[in-house]
Amino acid sequence: MSTDFDKDLRELEAKIEELKSFAKAKKMEMKPEVAKLEAKAEELRRKVYGNMGAWQVVQLMRHPDRPRALDYCESVFTDWMEIHGDHMMADDKAIVTGFGNLDGRRVAVLGTQKGRDTKENLYRNFGMAQPEGYRKALRFMRLAEKFNLPIVSFIDIMGAYPGIEGEERSVAEAIARNLAEMSLFRVPIVVTVIGEGGSGGAIGIGVGDRVLMLENGFYSVISPEGCAAILWRDRGKAEQAAEALKGTAKDLLKLKIIDEVVPEPLGGAHRDPAAVAASLKAALKRHLDELCLLKPELLVAQRYAKFRAMGSYERAAGA
Repeated sequence: MSTDFDKDLRELEAKIEELKSFAKAKKMEMKPEVAKLEAKAEELRRKVYGNMGAWQVVQLMRHPDRPRALDYCESVFTDWMEIHGDHMMADDKAIVTGFGNLDGRRVAVLGTQKGRDTKENLYRNFGMAQPEGYRKALRFMRLAEKFNLPIVSFIDIMGAYPGIEGEERSVAEAIARNLAEMSLFRVPIVVTVIGEGGSGGAIGIGVGDRVLMLENGFYSVISPEGCAAILWRDRGKAEQAAEALKGTAKDLLKLKIIDEVVPEPLGGAHRDPAAVAASLKAALKRHLDELCLLKPELLVAQRYAKFRAMGSYERAAGA
């Protein structure tokens, strides 16, 4: 998805790269000119990304170069080994599962996986999980509990697959079963929204003791476009819907839906994936160090209370 709000910045950055390439090819000394343009670009970068609205966050979050779940599996953990299949029907490529080491601690890692180009997105079903994907995740999490391994879950999904196949194989039941069983697992669970967290497709692997979120993620009950289509019958009002949904990391931290915001470099995670991976690794390690000290009974009780406490309501007079 291309963005429009940072078009001028992207054009300037392209000119800087062209100037660098030209200077190298012609063996010319143009460092002062490049430095001047880079200073201008940095100023514009702060102006563009320093005060984004919710819709701008959504656009940035959908950048095709943004790191995906498998990128973090391989950069945050060592000895990453993927496992496949739900042992019932198929291996859903939209959900990945595997084991890795986090500074010496063996952990079970799962996540939703989007593609970057058309071919990869078709292979990954655009990151939209089928019922067998959630059953694959559940089989894996049961295995993690059996061997007393903490669970790390990465969310990046616009929603579960909405096609007829999903209904035929009961995606609602698969998600509901995951919610019920994740609530009762006796091992620590840390969830991180690394990009888009949409609808039940996200919460199907999103019940955890701690819920983290990357700074430019968006976590909501529905996509802004879907919300606009339902409320106003006009997908063009997605920007208005994005603001109303309050799905940015800043909003959700304030609402106590998430526990921590993991910072990203100015302009998004794709600008410095290594730095984001290092920050995420530090956050995961810190939370797991705390959670692994708790008794299983306390983990389950606190997790249940955490999700029961989310949201607020008012009782009408006389009700």
